[in-house]
Amino acid sequence: MQNRIFQSACNQLRKDIQRKLGIMDESGLVIACSDEKLTGHQNEAVAVYFETNNEDFVSGGYTFRKIETCNKNVYIVFCEGNDEVAGGFVSFLGTHFLTIKQYYDEKYDRESFMKNVILDNVLPSDVLYRSRELKLPIEAERVVFLVRAHKSAENAPIDILYNIFPDKTKDFVIRIDDRDAAIVKEVKNDTTMKEIVKMVQEMHDTINSEAMVKVSIGISTVVETVQDLARAYREARIALEVGKVFDTEKNIISYDNLGIGRLIYQLPTTLCELFLNEVFKKESISVLDGETIYTIQKFFENNLNVSETSRKLFVHRNTLVYRLDKIKKLTGLDLREFDDAIIFKVAMMVNKYLTSEPTRL
Repeated sequence: MQNRIFQSACNQLRKDIQRKLGIMDESGLVIACSDEKLTGHQNEAVAVYFETNNEDFVSGGYTFRKIETCNKNVYIVFCEGNDEVAGGFVSFLGTHFLTIKQYYDEKYDRESFMKNVILDNVLPSDVLYRSRELKLPIEAERVVFLVRAHKSAENAPIDILYNIFPDKTKDFVIRIDDRDAAIVKEVKNDTTMKEIVKMVQEMHDTINSEAMVKVSIGISTVVETVQDLARAYREARIALEVGKVFDTEKNIISYDNLGIGRLIYQLPTTLCELFLNEVFKKESISVLDGETIYTIQKFFENNLNVSETSRKLFVHRNTLVYRLDKIKKLTGLDLREFDDAIIFKVAMMVNKYLTSEPTRL
C-alpha cells in the first residue's frame, strides 16, 4: 500500500519534472520510480555511501539524497542529473515524500491509530471503520498501562518497553511525551487484576534496573472493545494523579483500588472547601501539629484501637487518650466514635487533595 502511494506520487511528478525520479529504501532497492522499469532494481553503492554519509551523492548520472522519518526510517530519493537543478529536485522530493510518509503513517499505521484512539482524537463513527481497515480486532479484552518517569527521559524507557512487549500485532507501546508512555495490552479473558498487577510489577522492576529510571505506573480496568480504550487511558491517568495525592509511597496504582480517593478527586474544589468549613467549625485543620497528625494516622491504621495504637507509638495509654481528647476539644470530633472517625478521615483526605493541586482530567 505504501509503495503504491509512492508510485502514484512519482507518476504525477513525472509530467512536471520531466526527469527520472524515485525513492529507494535504505538498502538501495528502488520501491517507486517515474520509470517503472527501474522499480525493483538495487543500487548497493548508494546504500553503502549513506551508511556513513549524509551529504548528497552523485553517481551514474543521478543525484541521491538520504531522508529520515520521525520514526527513524531511512529512505533515499533520487533524480536524474548531476546539476543544480537535480539538487533542487531531490530537496523537493525529500520534503514531498516525507509528507506522504507521515500521511500514510497517520492513516494506515496501527500504532498511530491506537495513539489517536486512546487520546480520543478519532471520531466514534470512525473507530470501527478504521479498526476493520487495519484488521484490528474490535472486541478483545485490553488494559492500558500509563508509565510516567519521575524525571524527563529520552528513549531509554520506551526502548525497554518495546522489548517487554514485542508482539506488535496485539500490544502497542505509545510514546505520549518526554515523561509518559502508554501500553495497550491485550489480555486473556480469564486474566485477573492480581495477575495484571504482577505483570506490571515485573515491568516496573525491569525499567528501574535496566534504564535506571524511576517510574510510576497507572493501571486501568479491563475493557472489552476498542471504543472503550480512550476511557481506559483516562482511568490509568486518574490512577496516577490520585495516587500522587493519596498513595505517595506507591509506584504502581490501579484504578480499581483508588477507593474514596477517586470520589474526592472528582468533586469540585468549591464543594471540598465547603465540606472542610462545615467539619472544622471550631478551628481550621491547620491547627493540628505534625505530632497530632501522626498520632491520628496511627490510630486509624490500628482500627481505632487505643491500646494497640499506644503500643505502636510507644506511649502510655493515658497519653494517647489525652491527645484524642485534645483533638475533640479542637475539632468537636471524637475519633473513638466510628462516625466521627469516618468524617475526620475523609476531611483529612479532602484537605490533602486541596493542598496538592493535582491535574484535573
